[in-house]
Amino acid sequence: MSARPAQRVEMVPVERITILNPRIRNPRLFREIVDSIARIGLKRPITVTRRAEADGPFYDLVCGQGRLEAFRELGETEIPALVVNADMEDCLVASLVENCARRQHRSLDLLQDIGGMRQRGHTVADIARQTGLSGEFVGAVLRLLDKGEQRLLQAVEAGQMPISVAIKIADADEPGVQLALQHAYENNLLRGRKLLAAKRLVEQRKRRGKHVRSSRTDGTTVSSASLLNAYQEETDRKRLLVRRAEVAKSRLTFVTEALSKLFAERAMMEILESEGLRDMPQELRDCLSSVEERVS
Repeated sequence: MSARPAQRVEMVPVERITILNPRIRNPRLFREIVDSIARIGLKRPITVTRRAEADGPFYDLVCGQGRLEAFRELGETEIPALVVNADMEDCLVASLVENCARRQHRSLDLLQDIGGMRQRGHTVADIARQTGLSGEFVGAVLRLLDKGEQRLLQAVEAGQMPISVAIKIADADEPGVQLALQHAYENNLLRGRKLLAAKRLVEQRKRRGKHVRSSRTDGTTVSSASLLNAYQEETDRKRLLVRRAEVAKSRLTFVTEALSKLFAERAMMEILESEGLRDMPQELRDCLSSVEERVS
């Protein structure tokens, strides 16, 4: 992708932004975005590309549909935006990449927003008040973020593990981790499926590390360029299949018409009968019948 990020944030009129790749939003999650922006403001600008027209510049959205629609819902006329240089195809691909990434990592992003608020100067008490979370929970999340415990954070957000257990696992060595799981079981904090899920998570954390990596096995990240290349390769493969199918169809048509003409010859039928070849597959008979109908 050839986009270059802008060096400053511009205030862009909301009414001049077009969403190229709109998606249906979950009403509950959208309401959370609106309420969050209403309480603490926009935490991250949207990204757009400028489109020059006769009656003034317009903009195509690269990423940030939820934030843009929340501003519209709140009646705002302008929104902070990074303006990049990108064509329409780049914008569509970037939107696709963002959607995929959010579907896979949304729960983790939500908790990492707490870390982003701290970096912008908010105290634990401020974050707790603005998010509606307890100070103890916010402090524990920041502690896990500082330790890079993405797997544990994901389990906490998904409700698979209490944050108190996650903290004990993060602070413990290998024997201590097993002891933390045992204490959680004895105190009814982890039972049944949650206990099994916690054991699997601990094993994955031991083998693969604390961070949640991409599911790709080659260690590379998904970019707009790689998505375009994959799309082009798939398109070329399907075109090749179509060409092969057309060749096969033409050859079958030739064979069918040739057989139809041969079977119309009495001498040919006598030869087949002398060899005991009096029957043919029903599919072939049907094809020959259709050819004879077209000729007649």
